[in-house]
Amino acid sequence: MPYTVGIQAASLALLSAGLPAIFCMSIVMLLMIVSIMSSLQKDGVDTPAHLPTYSLFAVSPFFRRRFDFLNWGFQVTGHPIFQFSLLRDTVIVVSGDTGRQAFFSAKGFDLTEGFKMLSGAIPMVRGVTSDLQTKRIALIHKRLASVQKNERLNSLIPIIVEDSRRCMESWGPSGSFDPFEKVYELVFQVTVRTLSCSEISDDVALVSRLKKLYDTLDAGTTPATVLLPWLPTPSMLRKLWATKDIYDIVVAAIKSREESGISRDDTLQMLLDSGDDKLVVVGFIMGLLIAGARATGTTTCWLLTFLGSHPDWRAKAKSEVESLLSSQSSSTASATLSGRLSTIPLEAWEAETPVLDAIIKETLRVAQPHTAMRKNLGPETYIDGKLIPSGAYVVYPFSDVHLNPDLYPDPWRFDPGRSFQKETGYGYVGWGGGKTTCLGQRLAKVEMKVIAAMALMGFNHWVVDRDGKPADSPPTPNWNDILLCRPPQGSFSLRYERSGPAL
Repeated sequence: MPYTVGIQAASLALLSAGLPAIFCMSIVMLLMIVSIMSSLQKDGVDTPAHLPTYSLFAVSPFFRRRFDFLNWGFQVTGHPIFQFSLLRDTVIVVSGDTGRQAFFSAKGFDLTEGFKMLSGAIPMVRGVTSDLQTKRIALIHKRLASVQKNERLNSLIPIIVEDSRRCMESWGPSGSFDPFEKVYELVFQVTVRTLSCSEISDDVALVSRLKKLYDTLDAGTTPATVLLPWLPTPSMLRKLWATKDIYDIVVAAIKSREESGISRDDTLQMLLDSGDDKLVVVGFIMGLLIAGARATGTTTCWLLTFLGSHPDWRAKAKSEVESLLSSQSSSTASATLSGRLSTIPLEAWEAETPVLDAIIKETLRVAQPHTAMRKNLGPETYIDGKLIPSGAYVVYPFSDVHLNPDLYPDPWRFDPGRSFQKETGYGYVGWGGGKTTCLGQRLAKVEMKVIAAMALMGFNHWVVDRDGKPADSPPTPNWNDILLCRPPQGSFSLRYERSGPAL
């Protein structure tokens, strides 16, 4: 009898709390059931080791502190391959030479499906940036390749230089800033310029608004919005509104171009002239804007930070740019730095900057906190004798190779002069590997080199601590920050002073 009374009291209390409380309680109970059932799975001899934790307890650390969580997984299981559950989905983590080579070469491992499930930070619009047919994805990749053809990329260099000049002029003659704010803003502006249209990139206020909307997507990417996208949490609602606003901005720009009847020399015009479906045009701009800005922005922020804390490499890079200007800058060029840099042809930026190439490569190694994500679309396969079933998600942390002391001694040390692994299969994956290398790397390299050249020739800069004093040691990349690898906010900044010719 007491049990009956207790159940009745609990039921009445729950009902009186209202539908929101009942809904939340149901979700919690469902997650607990899924978590408990996943913990009761029996391992076969060919099954990757399970993490010794309920699936529910793996959700937050995987999204919030991924670097620490994956390292803990390898440590606690004692295996180079282990698995855990994200609610009902199986995630298998691989490492080591064999795991890395199998991961990047497996035909059934699909990047699009894996990234969509495990990332969730791309604005998802059905038929535009998600649920795309293979043919439409291939078309977007083809258009990105067109942006990077010699003639087109060569014509973009003066535009990238001019955007860089305008942004750097706004910094003033001296001061200090957080590179993950000011430098990232510059890279976002340049990315909008190169991958969208003048209707957006010429409007400084609109570009700023667009950046804030993409920042809202990043901030709203929580475990719940990724794993339970149908759950109307405040974060999900903010993401939906931000996605709608981004979509409206892009569609309005396309409409403005079409109604004006004026042809312009930019990426939007190339897409329209190609006769692409409107959804392809919108998807190209919405998806690639943020994909390009995130990766290139992170690398550029760290590149200038490392140069600010390594005066020897800063001097080498500046000397290389001076030689480039001396040998390639047109004699009729403007006396301004931007005027001279604008006349340097693409071939010179690509073939005559080995120091900048080495700096970019090392920056990607030590400060790009990427975890590659795939979904095994079938058939089932084996890695190191362990079964990777169809439908499972597979991830490979770049830290496994890039921070491996056996491959890169003193791996946290920034040293562009170090030897990079060539004998080991996929011993360097800064631009990806196998069939999934970065399709925009040519454009990204040009953007980073131009921005670095402007900064090196136009300013002296160095790293200072939170008190404004020269830092005793360079900042350490935080691999738990899966977007920017950013150290604690306010822990350092870049001090700068104008030098050299007028920008």
